[in-house]
Amino acid sequence: MPEYPDISVYVERLNAVFGGQRLEAARVGSPFLMRSVKPPLSDAVGRRLTGVHNIGKRVVWELEGDLYLVFHLMIAGRFRKKERGAQLHKKIGLAAFDFEDATVILTEAGTKRRASLHVVAGRDELADHDPGGVDLFAIDLEAFRAALTRRNHTLKRALTDPRILSGVGNAYSDEILWAAQLSPIVWTTRLDDAQLAKLFDTCREVLTTWKERLLDEVGDGFPDKVTAFHPKMAMHGRYGEPCPRCGAPVQRIRYADNETNYCPPCQTGGKLLADRGLSRLLKKDWPKTLDQLEALKKGSDG
Repeated sequence: MPEYPDISVYVERLNAVFGGQRLEAARVGSPFLMRSVKPPLSDAVGRRLTGVHNIGKRVVWELEGDLYLVFHLMIAGRFRKKERGAQLHKKIGLAAFDFEDATVILTEAGTKRRASLHVVAGRDELADHDPGGVDLFAIDLEAFRAALTRRNHTLKRALTDPRILSGVGNAYSDEILWAAQLSPIVWTTRLDDAQLAKLFDTCREVLTTWKERLLDEVGDGFPDKVTAFHPKMAMHGRYGEPCPRCGAPVQRIRYADNETNYCPPCQTGGKLLADRGLSRLLKKDWPKTLDQLEALKKGSDG
């Protein structure tokens, strides 16, 4: 799912390329995309795009007359810039928005249709689409502390909960926790003042660094390859590869459709965290350290 750095690039480039242009047509290729019926999408046609911003992981197109298109890309939704009037791909094309100079096509890979579009009239209704998480770049340390410790969650859950923090998901939470040298399963209420301060600074540093890196890669173009897996990432998607800091193999915790990647020596004092699938299988034989894991692997190989 695109997170703050990727969403920021979309916002910047949509504003730069399409800002001020009139939306001349809107074509919907999938009935599953539209999650509102009033006002209809046809009301957006003929209005100028006056700005683009984000609400957490949602991308908001601001149109003349206080009308808004609210896109939630979910896991596989992506914006593509194409020549004006470009046709929708039958399998992945969700909608096309024809502007004066070019067309924005919304695609979604795979068979699950999770991406959504709401047409919203007025700022009061727009506010209903804000899940409530605080903006890391609009708060101070005390507000961050209050948001993170209001309820007792694991750090991984707290960082990725849009009701707590805005714009952070599975990928960048791995990068943040590794950079801050904190375990993904430590409870938020057990963090001391120094750890909270370091985490706050690290959140902003990691997100800003990646936003600037992605903007540099796009330049004056348009982001065509938005992905949760980047070669320069330290942890996310790096299972089994050496940690850039200490060289130990990156480990993972798998759950549902996601996994958490972490470095035991850097983040958990060398302790292996229980992987739901394997720990159920191995039970009391689950290794507690990297050395025990290596010994288990050698034993199975033999």
